[in-house]
Amino acid sequence: MKNIRVRSKVWLEVDGQAFLGDGRFQMLVAIERSGSINGAAKELGISYRKIWAQLQAMEENAPFKLLERRTGGKGGGETRLTPAAEKLLHCYRHLREQVNRAADQGFEEIFCDA
Repeated sequence: MKNIRVRSKVWLEVDGQAFLGDGRFQMLVAIERSGSINGAAKELGISYRKIWAQLQAMEENAPFKLLERRTGGKGGGETRLTPAAEKLLHCYRHLREQVNRAADQGFEEIFCDA
């Protein structure tokens, strides 16, 4: 017998504009891990240009600064998340886990006899 499972998606909007969903979340996590936009692009297997466009869209709608950048030089540039962006990732991760638990519980209660 094939199993039915519930799936859900969570995203945040700012003034009706998409701000943070799973894709942008993964992008910010990759920037945090690699310390650069270019490193994040390589890690995720997407173009620098695509990440840059997503970051610009996010920063236009963000209610706070997301990134701190240091350009070039001998060791190259660096991009770090601001403390507010780090908190955003933490809260989003927690919210997503709560929503998934609630969806799983609701599914069990509603579909237990189906």
